[in-house]
Amino acid sequence: MISDVTMGQFFPGKSVMHRMDPRIKLCLTVYFIVLIFCAKNFVTMAATILVCLAGIALSKVPAKLYIKSLKPILFIVAFTAILNLFYGTGDPLFQLGFVTITKNGILNSIMIAVRIIVLILISSVLTFTTSPTQLTDAIERLLKPLALLHVPVHEFAMMMTIALRFVPTLLEETEKIMAAQKARGADMESGGLVQRIRALIPVLIPLFVSAFRRAFDLATAMESRCYHGGEGRTKMKVLKLGRVDWTAIALCVVYLAAFIVLNILIPPAIVR
Repeated sequence: MISDVTMGQFFPGKSVMHRMDPRIKLCLTVYFIVLIFCAKNFVTMAATILVCLAGIALSKVPAKLYIKSLKPILFIVAFTAILNLFYGTGDPLFQLGFVTITKNGILNSIMIAVRIIVLILISSVLTFTTSPTQLTDAIERLLKPLALLHVPVHEFAMMMTIALRFVPTLLEETEKIMAAQKARGADMESGGLVQRIRALIPVLIPLFVSAFRRAFDLATAMESRCYHGGEGRTKMKVLKLGRVDWTAIALCVVYLAAFIVLNILIPPAIVR
């Protein structure tokens, strides 16, 4: 399960998504996440899903990696969908004691599950096609107006990127520690919930030690290179919008207009 987590991993390439400006990719990620939660009917929902699939195809990252990124959250998706199944209104389709399932409950369950899945896929497109350095530059440039309010924008962007970058590193370290503990005879898969939690203690302690050691080494490396924050720093690669970025912006404006019209004209899938 741990090896299935792909959050924070970057896959180099020369696809259209790789060549896009990281600021545009970050803004479009937020843009489509908002739209997927604003979709009120199956037409707008399906249109947003198609756009997400188009982004996946344009990224030229193997589809199995996107499927792999969904595995860790399948339990959350299933649990959320089942929970929303019992909160529908209208005439009951099935009733057993206090458990009531309605048509709206089924539709609401489907919509919630699809929204979570698309959210993860859209976020994966961003992380798969954007390096941590590019992501840092994008966050810093987008939040630059906050510097007028004395907000440490560069430090904030750096912390976010380092945290995202070290997710796969810590997961890899966890796998190594678990393999080492199993080789020493540790049993982490049998027994009840309490026993499994206790079995994780020999994993968590060395993991915390390793994480603090890595953080200390990183801080030492940054200090030895005279890192003093974003003041006076210049960029080796200045971010500039290209033809691909302007085309993406134009298409998204057209899509937003069509989305609003369809959302108004077509009745919502869930009637309250």
